[in-house]
Amino acid sequence: MRFLTAVHTDIGIRKKTNQDSALILEAKTDFGNVLLTVICDGMGGLAKGEVASSTVIQAFSRWFEKDFPKILVLDDPTDKIFDSWEKLVLECNNKISAYARSNGISMGTTLNVLLFAKGRYYIINIGDTRAYCITDSLHQLTKDQTFVQREMDMGRMTPEEAEVSPQRNVLLQCIGASDYIQPDFFSGDYFTGQVFMQCSDGFRHIITGDEIYQYFNPQALVNEQAMLDNSVYLTELNKYRREQDNITVLLIKVE
Repeated sequence: MRFLTAVHTDIGIRKKTNQDSALILEAKTDFGNVLLTVICDGMGGLAKGEVASSTVIQAFSRWFEKDFPKILVLDDPTDKIFDSWEKLVLECNNKISAYARSNGISMGTTLNVLLFAKGRYYIINIGDTRAYCITDSLHQLTKDQTFVQREMDMGRMTPEEAEVSPQRNVLLQCIGASDYIQPDFFSGDYFTGQVFMQCSDGFRHIITGDEIYQYFNPQALVNEQAMLDNSVYLTELNKYRREQDNITVLLIKVE
């Protein structure tokens, strides 16, 4: 199998800097093509969010180049992948927290990672940057680590109430600004024809799931140019509807 990819990021209409960071790395191996994609959303309202997000991106880039080749040869690399990612996240949390304290500032970032290898996908998620799978419908693969998601899980808030809650952007965890980090992990099989999408929360607040599916379903994404063009279109639609945050979306199509 091979992968088609596209990524688009935009500073948006209000912020002075783009605190989102994204990464796409692909390699040909004896076990087939492998792909790592990452989106980090530096925290809005916190100073140096762009530094926090880029720090985590760089750490995962080094992991893919140096550590992953030794893990890939394992018959079942799942536990080793997730263990190494958890260790990496804790190291980043300590590094960013120490830098913030020494400079008297606050900084943090969400994290969403997708790895494709040997017919399986692997995800680590911290915060509210999401991963989706798109086939004949739009399916969310990750669960937000947010106040409103916890309230919905406890039955104290409806999805409709969460959408308009003034606390919808309150995170329970993020790298660099949390004393305690507990990532969520997900895995599954991937197949030819599937589309995977990662996005920062700025991409998905105002446009609908139906609009995302219309432009990102497998039939609409015939090549990488179409993937990029449709990503730009939905980003501009977000801005037209006055989305205030940075906007980043990353697409993968399995072929």
